[in-house]
Amino acid sequence: MPDTLIDRVARWAREAPGAPAYTFADYLGDGARRTYTWGQADLKARALAVRLRELARPGDRAAVLAPAGLDYVVAVLGTMYARLVAVPLFAPGLPGHAERLDRAFSDADPAVVLTTTAALPGVADFTRLPVVTVDTVSDLLADEWEPEPVGPDDLAYLQYTSGSTRAPAGVEITHGNLAANAAQLWEAFRARPRTSVAVLWLPLFHDMGLVATVAMPMMGGNQAVFMDPVAFVMSPVRWLRLLSEYDDVFTGAPNFAYEFTAARVRPGDKAGLDLSRVRVMLNGAEPVRPGAIEAFDAAFAGCGLRPEAHTPAYGLAEATVFVSATGRDEAPVVTGFSREALSEGWAVPCAEGERSLLVSCGRPYGQRVRIAGESGALPDGRVGEIWVQGPNVARGYWRDPERTAEAFTHGADGTWLRTGDLGVIHDGRLYVTGRIKDMVIVDGRNHYPQDIEATVQEAHEAVRRDRVAAFAVPGEETERLVVVAERSRRGLSADVKEVGRAVRAAVRTKHDLSVHDFVLTEAGAVPRTSSGKIARRACLRAYLDGALV
Repeated sequence: MPDTLIDRVARWAREAPGAPAYTFADYLGDGARRTYTWGQADLKARALAVRLRELARPGDRAAVLAPAGLDYVVAVLGTMYARLVAVPLFAPGLPGHAERLDRAFSDADPAVVLTTTAALPGVADFTRLPVVTVDTVSDLLADEWEPEPVGPDDLAYLQYTSGSTRAPAGVEITHGNLAANAAQLWEAFRARPRTSVAVLWLPLFHDMGLVATVAMPMMGGNQAVFMDPVAFVMSPVRWLRLLSEYDDVFTGAPNFAYEFTAARVRPGDKAGLDLSRVRVMLNGAEPVRPGAIEAFDAAFAGCGLRPEAHTPAYGLAEATVFVSATGRDEAPVVTGFSREALSEGWAVPCAEGERSLLVSCGRPYGQRVRIAGESGALPDGRVGEIWVQGPNVARGYWRDPERTAEAFTHGADGTWLRTGDLGVIHDGRLYVTGRIKDMVIVDGRNHYPQDIEATVQEAHEAVRRDRVAAFAVPGEETERLVVVAERSRRGLSADVKEVGRAVRAAVRTKHDLSVHDFVLTEAGAVPRTSSGKIARRACLRAYLDGALV
């Protein structure tokens, strides 16, 4: 177990005070890049901690309601230096996330709020709690800093889940959890101290963004270069251009980002891109699709991208973030499994016929993974719930003992995290097959919603890719399948009945299922989590409430 990560910040401030630590590319502002060295990061974190100690006591929560940038990083570090519990959130006004912010903020019950001068008006309207603008805290306060010991069992932050199946909950991440997971990522990436560079655009309030951008570089005194997620969405080539500037670079993003980038970056934008030095492109936070890997590799092979750079992975907030990944310099492994056998709980490889193509999420690093059924551990080849055990596994949910008891199982061989995800071990590799609560069960047969969604989005050009939700509603004798899909730009003039007929025919042919109801909505109607996953349970609630038109 490494020392706490904030100890690492202080170490690099002593040993390499002038080395770059965090660089923010401000594409939404003046376009400038601003960098804090390790010496500056430590100085500003100590100064902020002094200010925070005037307003809160150790163990109190400090909510970060700030836009992406260097101040966000300092807010997280300063909170930890002060022995407060950080609550990484976002500034009010983020489209589509107002309810999530309200619920997470209320649940965390913070004593103080951290923001920036630019975001202060919105924050002041949102809360009447004491607010500290990070960018106005004087560095001179650092001279008053008096360090206090921080133990591995002390809470570092509350990571609020994106709520794909239920209300957001604060996962309790300790300093020990964070240090362990950063070390596990370090091992998986085979990063080099003071050499490897992280280039990312992920939201810092999301588990993968926080750990990969803020925490992991602390392991080896590395540099993290990042941008606002909105800057990426507006022009994804920015991500690739930043990647092209550094040697021994690693990055990560959800699956949709690879498809989005491959589709949006034009041939003329590729001039000057050199992706040959990208060592790891982690693909996680949502199901990894073979088509996304193929599209991205095909789009940028001419820019020097190595197929081995693409690194499918699996993780979740309750494990801090990272659980398993394919090895560095190992090409992604895609296996076709019999769809019928999977529905019956077996992973049977097949080369043709009705099959599901699944991307391996590799092997765990520094932790144990078990596939479990009702009677205990299952053998390789059997589909069951993915359980995880390791020093990175959180201790529970904030002020929610009932939910904690559901997810964390204590036994003779230690504590196991019940992930709620379905998976299988095949040929020594982990494959994720779906979510237990998302399973569609009709007439006693199991169907994976992502398989149905993939069929629907190929059924007609009017269906927008990756904006389809399939779920079941109660029926008189069995569950009934409902499909909600957003309309694509190419399908603006398409007849709804025609699209529905095509969808029903495709689902009936490929899955032997009848679609009880098909809803074609306008863009933006299908709920998604902060990491980009389809929020099927939220979509179900919206459907039952009559909110989808």
